[in-house]
Amino acid sequence: MSERKLVRVRDVMKTKFDVIDGLETISSALKTMKHVETKCLIVKKRHDDDEYGILLLSDIARQVLATDKAPDRINVYEVMTKPVISVSPEMDIRYCARLFNRFDLSRAPVIDCNEVVGIVSFTDMVLHGVVTD
Repeated sequence: MSERKLVRVRDVMKTKFDVIDGLETISSALKTMKHVETKCLIVKKRHDDDEYGILLLSDIARQVLATDKAPDRINVYEVMTKPVISVSPEMDIRYCARLFNRFDLSRAPVIDCNEVVGIVSFTDMVLHGVVTD
């Protein structure tokens, strides 16, 4: 059998992502998402002992659109997930995929030294970990 090359989260993660304040409105968040063509935003910590949050388009669909709430009257903190499950840039993508599967995640922030350094998704892992040259 041939040795399988180890692919780490840092090898497949996206390093361009946007951060938003939890006090912003969902309307503002959607404008930010539309501008950067992303499906999630990282929600800033309010202080050093706080945790990061994440706002997904699917959260907005379930908690704002489906419940017929006005996006300009709902704040990000009311819809976001916090604390967010994060992964290390050193993690093997096979274990990351198992973590995503176990907790029903589609994407997660990559945190190194208590700072967000990227975002990884199932798509990133599959395209780089399963598809071979």
